[in-house]
Amino acid sequence: MKYITIAIDGPGAAGKSTVAKEVARRLNYTYIDTGAMYRCLALYVLENQIDYQDETKLVQAVDCLDIQLSNNGKVFLNNKDVTQNIRSSAVTNLVSRVSSPRCVREKFVRLQQDLAKNKQGVVMDGRDIGTVVLPHADLKIFQVASSSVRAKRRYEENLTKGIHTSLDVLEKEIKERDYLDTNKPFGALKKAQDAIELDTSYLTIEEVVQIILNYAKDLIK
Repeated sequence: MKYITIAIDGPGAAGKSTVAKEVARRLNYTYIDTGAMYRCLALYVLENQIDYQDETKLVQAVDCLDIQLSNNGKVFLNNKDVTQNIRSSAVTNLVSRVSSPRCVREKFVRLQQDLAKNKQGVVMDGRDIGTVVLPHADLKIFQVASSSVRAKRRYEENLTKGIHTSLDVLEKEIKERDYLDTNKPFGALKKAQDAIELDTSYLTIEEVVQIILNYAKDLIK
């Protein structure tokens, strides 16, 4: 059987992780959530009151992280389950800033490439997978949605967690994060030239999953 590497990029709250996880499950591939890895750094910085503007301290913090990603979506940081903690508003608002310095991203990129190496089928999602981490991925998807749709999705997700941030505030935060992500000096959010753009604004999760699976199955044949 032929195995391929799938890279799914796109802005925050575009549904990448949900879709990538399900695509990996159905193909019986390994799923690697790079966003969760950067969120672990943001959480560590918050909990240890590290100055995120000090690049030296950020790089040192990366070396203190033992991140484990389980197949069922659980995220462990230094042997602690932080699956919910890394989805807090504080972490969300900080993650773009701690992940911007080139020295930080280069460390994570090497780790992500090592994770993908020698795997029989990989689905990896993030901001720069198709352009930096896995530039030779067999299938590249650039998953987008309007900021208003993404804000609504985040709002509904937050309600299930008991978080009641308003739609206006969420959309403002999403737009600010988009700006930071697209203007990073290294590893910026950018569509790879050979990526397939997929606007999910008016598609269900199942529809998006099926579209990506159809592309994947054409390559696996």
